[in-house]
Amino acid sequence: MPLVLAGFGHVGRAFGSLLLDKEVTLRFRYGLKLCLQAILNSDGGLCSSARSGLDRVIDIGTKPLAAYPNWRPGLQPQDVLGKINPGVFVECTPSDIQTGEPGLGDIRTALKTGWHVVTANKGPLVVDFQGLRNLARRNHVSLKYSAATAAALPTLDMALYSLAGTEVLSIEGILNGTSNYILTRIGEGTGYAAALKEAQEKGIAEHDPKLDVEGWDTAAKLLLIGNSVLGLGLKLRDIAVEGITRIPPELPARAKQEGKAVKLIGYLTRAGSHWRAGVSPRAIDRSHPLFGVVGTNKGISFTTDTMGSVTATGGKSDPRGAAAALLKDIIHIFARVQ
Repeated sequence: MPLVLAGFGHVGRAFGSLLLDKEVTLRFRYGLKLCLQAILNSDGGLCSSARSGLDRVIDIGTKPLAAYPNWRPGLQPQDVLGKINPGVFVECTPSDIQTGEPGLGDIRTALKTGWHVVTANKGPLVVDFQGLRNLARRNHVSLKYSAATAAALPTLDMALYSLAGTEVLSIEGILNGTSNYILTRIGEGTGYAAALKEAQEKGIAEHDPKLDVEGWDTAAKLLLIGNSVLGLGLKLRDIAVEGITRIPPELPARAKQEGKAVKLIGYLTRAGSHWRAGVSPRAIDRSHPLFGVVGTNKGISFTTDTMGSVTATGGKSDPRGAAAALLKDIIHIFARVQ
């Protein structure tokens, strides 16, 4: 099965490495041989017609793509998608939740030319969720995005498979590992600025952490979960967003004294015939199912009519976890999982 990988940062490299690590498992457990035919970044890429694939001939770990003799500057997804037998387009470029680009245009091209798409990029789906889903249906291909909805945490799998037949009454989630790490450290007595700096030094937070700490990354994931699970048709403007940058300094200490913990919660709750969507920091007590989610771990809790409250926690923020979610989606497209 041919693969084209767009984006060769931390997640893209982790995905390439995972293909090699899981080659035997993929073949013998699922009957899949995945062949990485092209790797692209913003400057160009590599493309191979060999059946063995690029993951066999390049250093996935550290060496830049441009260092290889068959490097083609300016190579773009549209240059290769029409020249390779369709397989899976794996999209790992940085998220832009305002424009969706460059991933949005590339995903549209892939779907139109008969490629299945798995993506870790939230931006295109935030901007044109229904349009991309409709395009996939018209072209009889799959569009999967587990890695864009809290990566290793199985948010969509739980709701769409494990909770099939239930009515979901509400959803609460800790969906951003960076903000959760900062809040965990604040709860341990570290100031916000020091906790943020520590997260950046550890590679947990970006140099510009705005999307994480201001709540927009959580909002984007909540939008995708709400639209997928509840069919809400949410846009970012429909979500009330408050991040962790303006938490009163005394709140974490007071919460700790009361046996509570401050968490950044994304929520979907029903108000009559409508749904309220929001992101805000909250002090939750020990009875809350997400109380014990610490560090870069995440969690999601569904309240249902017939199964009660069902919660999953873990899935710490990590490129390998996001890569594993991409691989899981590919397996679900092609293999019958017993």
